[in-house]
Amino acid sequence: MTADPIAETVASLLPRAKAELAELVAFRSVADPAQFPKSECEAAARWCADVLRAEGFEDVALLDTPDGTQSVYGFLPGPAGAPTVLLYAHYDVQPPLDEHAWLSPPFELTERDGRWYGRGSADCKGGFIMHLLALRALKANGGAPVSVKMILEGSEEQGTGGLERYAEAHPELLAADAVVIGDSGNFREGLPTVTATLRGMTLVKVRVDTLAGNLHSGQFGGAAPDALAALIRVLDSLRAEDGSTTVDGLDAGQSWTGLQYPEDDFRRDAKVLDGVELTGSGTVADRIWARPSVTVIGIDCPAVTGATPSVQSSAGALISLRVPPGRDAAEVTKLLTAHIQAHTPWGARVSVEQSGQGQPFQADVSSPAYTAMADAMRVAYPGQEMQASGMGGSIPLCNTLGTLYPDAEILLIGLSEPKAQIHAVNESVSPEELERLSVTEALFLRNYAAGEGASR
Repeated sequence: MTADPIAETVASLLPRAKAELAELVAFRSVADPAQFPKSECEAAARWCADVLRAEGFEDVALLDTPDGTQSVYGFLPGPAGAPTVLLYAHYDVQPPLDEHAWLSPPFELTERDGRWYGRGSADCKGGFIMHLLALRALKANGGAPVSVKMILEGSEEQGTGGLERYAEAHPELLAADAVVIGDSGNFREGLPTVTATLRGMTLVKVRVDTLAGNLHSGQFGGAAPDALAALIRVLDSLRAEDGSTTVDGLDAGQSWTGLQYPEDDFRRDAKVLDGVELTGSGTVADRIWARPSVTVIGIDCPAVTGATPSVQSSAGALISLRVPPGRDAAEVTKLLTAHIQAHTPWGARVSVEQSGQGQPFQADVSSPAYTAMADAMRVAYPGQEMQASGMGGSIPLCNTLGTLYPDAEILLIGLSEPKAQIHAVNESVSPEELERLSVTEALFLRNYAAGEGASR
């Protein structure tokens, strides 16, 4: 790090940041009451609101969004005439999956091998801490040069769109000159990166029914239509022999022309087992940033333990389809639904229910805000130039903000570099990345205020 006063201040605040992140990680804030009590999310929201009030934010509020969750809002006024920057993170997290596979408790921040482990440490409770560090560093060095709006979403991981619909109903609330989404990550630890594109997403629940009830496989098997076998046929139809996504009518041949992802690096980051092939064709960047990708993320069927010799009368699955930039998620959902219906065998009854959706996003990396960010990253990461990459994941709010505020510049940075293993067991955050990106954000706000202020 440099001797810049901002960097020195951030470094001095890291112990406090670690303690606060530990408090926030301790909330089991999975926004699915079927898995964890809703009170966990509510307690996390109150904690975030209390922190904002302590930092001098005004108009702090818990927003009851249409999906039954709460987002946290606050406003920190800056100098008269200064631009307004919206800072985004989310406090809800993915479920911990198999808690026994964690090397330390998922909701207990644990330091190991120079990283801090815990669910949400990088995605995206760490993003909120990053915003706080940046603002505290500015406060200690003359004050924030911009007005700041902070919004912390409570259901981003569920894709249920509560904050999007709330923002559409209250369009003045999140209006800003620039937006910093703290929910992506560097392409590689130590390589400063902005995310230029996001794939969108659609989630659908599929149910196949063939019989009035399960039947003895010895007495009826061979002629009785098996719903689980029918579902397997449907799911198999969504991929070609090489694993490429094949949805009728959906182009899967797009290319990525920017920063590339070497296959060996990807295999290491994804922990692909020796001898196992990657799926799809084209470059890795093509496959994960520019093309559609289908994933079966859950199946309802009997577990192996306790299964009986029966022909199954019904079976279900939850399917995720990542939508590449340039495609409309609603239209892709229609194509996916039609494909499932067309590929259901034996006249089986099939129903398709949408359970989540988000549009893809593409940023203008030539805008003034990106120049300000590049300058900030050059200082926070000495000897490194800002890179622009894609991200295969989805942040549905980006397109909502882009539609509501077409003149606002939207930038995506964050702590979710490959080693963070977000959404997997043993998620972690690099304290060095937290430090560098907090410095980056503080310097960006200063740079942006200077450049934007001159043009206002």
